[in-house]
Amino acid sequence: MIIKKVVCISLVLGALLLSKLYSTPKIQPMLVSNLLGEVNKNVEIGDDETPAAKEENPSNYLETINFAEEEIPTNLPQVESKLLRYMKKFSFSKTGSYDLHKKAEKHLPKISKILASYGIPDDFKYVPLLESGMNQSTTSHKGAGGYWQFMPQTARLYGLVVNGSRDDRKDFTKSTHAAARYIKDLYKQFGNWTLVAAAYNVGGGRLKSAIKRQNEDSYYELALNAETSSYVYKLISIKEIIENPDKHGYKRYAKHDVETENDPKMF
Repeated sequence: MIIKKVVCISLVLGALLLSKLYSTPKIQPMLVSNLLGEVNKNVEIGDDETPAAKEENPSNYLETINFAEEEIPTNLPQVESKLLRYMKKFSFSKTGSYDLHKKAEKHLPKISKILASYGIPDDFKYVPLLESGMNQSTTSHKGAGGYWQFMPQTARLYGLVVNGSRDDRKDFTKSTHAAARYIKDLYKQFGNWTLVAAAYNVGGGRLKSAIKRQNEDSYYELALNAETSSYVYKLISIKEIIENPDKHGYKRYAKHDVETENDPKMF
């Protein structure tokens, strides 16, 4: 009789234990699920509330850049990489100087007005900054001289006097008018402002030969000499550091006294 009672009590206790074991997990997953839901909500809200804290993607910035209103194919890895490299070279962290900005401030408004009178895109005002650093006395080893670095024969062709006693290439106004006429003629040949910029560097005849030989009319896809293949990238980089100084470390010429989270420094 005693043995039967012990067995009965053991069975009852076992049943109680089993019921607890099987009932408890049903509660736990529900609690875990609720907790995870709350965590997910908090994460989503946090992301939405702090978009300004995220760093700007260089690719997003590059997509906003153009040359003379013509698209730059920054979707091509080699173009993106090269453009970033040259913008870095012209950033304040590399140059440590405000010299180009000072010269731009002094000369570019006058150049813009002259170029506009010929229907030339405003971006070409950066050419003399790249060519001569706005130094009238600059002369290349090939004989190019003046603000716009005209070769003597090209200068004469566009109305400038170049001889032993006079050099109009050093005359700011005359040489800028001559450059505008030259650029306009190049556009008649190529019908593309980016190719015009390349032709200004290498010469119209040589660029035409390269286009014909390679059966390629995109500057960014053409195989050109080292100087010309980097020329437009440098021109764009100078444009960007002048127009967006705060993105390139030029705090003194930044649009605001301090950089903002919405317009972070890129280089």
